[in-house]
Amino acid sequence: MRKATLYQFSLPMEAGVILRYQRLKTRDGFLVHLQDDGQEGWGEISPLPEFSHETLEQAKIATEEWLQQWCLNAQPKESYPPSVAFGLSCALAELRRELPADADYRKAPLCTGDPDEVILRLGNMAGQKIAKVKVGLYEAVRDGMVVSVMLEAVPDLQLRLDANRSWTRTKADGFAKYVNPDYRPRIAFLEEPCKTREESLAFARETGIAIAWDESVREADFTIEAQEGVSAIIIKPTLVGSIARCHQLIAEAHQLGLEAVISSSIETSFGLTQLARLAHWLTPDSLPGLDTLDLIQSQLIRCWPDSKIPCVTLDKLETVWSHECQ
Repeated sequence: MRKATLYQFSLPMEAGVILRYQRLKTRDGFLVHLQDDGQEGWGEISPLPEFSHETLEQAKIATEEWLQQWCLNAQPKESYPPSVAFGLSCALAELRRELPADADYRKAPLCTGDPDEVILRLGNMAGQKIAKVKVGLYEAVRDGMVVSVMLEAVPDLQLRLDANRSWTRTKADGFAKYVNPDYRPRIAFLEEPCKTREESLAFARETGIAIAWDESVREADFTIEAQEGVSAIIIKPTLVGSIARCHQLIAEAHQLGLEAVISSSIETSFGLTQLARLAHWLTPDSLPGLDTLDLIQSQLIRCWPDSKIPCVTLDKLETVWSHECQ
């Protein structure tokens, strides 16, 4: 007996969460539940506005199509939107007991750039101190000064920075100019500082500040290469696709000596706990970038350890599709 159920959720965001060109008021998506021969598996499908190519409605249609085929024991087609492919692959991996239960619940704290906040948040952090800071939201020179102050304030701090391709080469150079050269080796990587890959590579070569590929990983013409100044790739499964696709990218990166970091696309606590399991399994030596739990006002069914954010239970969700067959 096979059964598939699709639930829809809409959770309120904390005020002030802005993605590129819009304020995100709710985090919307679906939970898929597969049941087969006494086993079950779950997955979250939540395309991220402004970043995912597929809309919520397109994800719903594609998921229902796949579930219909799966219930009939037919072979679904291979190509699905990334958020759908990832959520369904998680559900199948749980169903087949391929997704290990052990998880990496450590998080690289996402900081605003306030040195006092960094010191406070890292105070009880065991092991290597790593934090992430968004840059490119203000003047590049200001970002450079703030990063330098943070690295000076915490001598054993490694910083991950994310510019989201927001700088011209001139602005990126302005940032670098105000980062003390002695501190630059403690910038683990700066994600996509410039508007083009070529400019970012030149920036890394000329400043000694390592970069990481993020948006590039999801572009059709991207191939993982060993390039001077590149130290890592960022894997956001909701935007990349299935577990198999993520695993392939991670394996290619590791083979070339690059770090691979599994990172959030503002999934719910449900999705984040699966990402934590994926990180423990596929990138055990890299601290995952999952510090987005506090951006949503409610958790969803599976809760993050020790979080006091209230949790929405399954009975509060709407069932939008359900089918079972022999």
